[in-house]
Amino acid sequence: MAPLDTLNRRVVLATRNPGKLRELARLLGDLPIELLSLADIPGATLPEETARTYADNALLKARAAQRLTGCAALGDDSGLEVDALGGAPGVHSARFGGAGLDDAGRVALLLERLRAVPAAKRTARFRCVIALVDEGGGEHTVEGVAEGEIAAAPRGASGFGYDPVFYYPPRGRTFGELTEREKEGVSHRALAARAARALLSG
Repeated sequence: MAPLDTLNRRVVLATRNPGKLRELARLLGDLPIELLSLADIPGATLPEETARTYADNALLKARAAQRLTGCAALGDDSGLEVDALGGAPGVHSARFGGAGLDDAGRVALLLERLRAVPAAKRTARFRCVIALVDEGGGEHTVEGVAEGEIAAAPRGASGFGYDPVFYYPPRGRTFGELTEREKEGVSHRALAARAARALLSG
């Protein structure tokens, strides 16, 4: 990765997901760089997430944003892996159940699929891979994982996606019940962003 002073201190966040944008901006906003999002760039689009791995999907987005802007770009892909479902929804987490479902609909579908699964077998994890593509096309990926369980019902109104049903045993609450500051210390995206910070500062 090129040193920070050769990145023109500008990094594009290759996402249009408002929840991800907020989290990444909080996690990286204190670095001496200017963070841009694709929402700041008229007509900017992202490629469809067609890859089979988080890393490849993250790279697809970061490469597209880097080519579009000429700036260093950061893309991420994340998902919920439920052991009782064989690791599903995984890389398909954002599209679980089809395009017609919103976050609440996907959560409801997940809980229905797990209705007969006992609490002891509802283990799951959030996984996030962040890809960073520098101005010269150099590529790096980092990963963060948070282990937990799927709760019997949604709890809490914070976060987004599957947060209200992801129970995090060390805190005794779901991600939806954690404050932003609490979640920043333990979430999969926070852990991946911590590793990305080291790349950006290198």
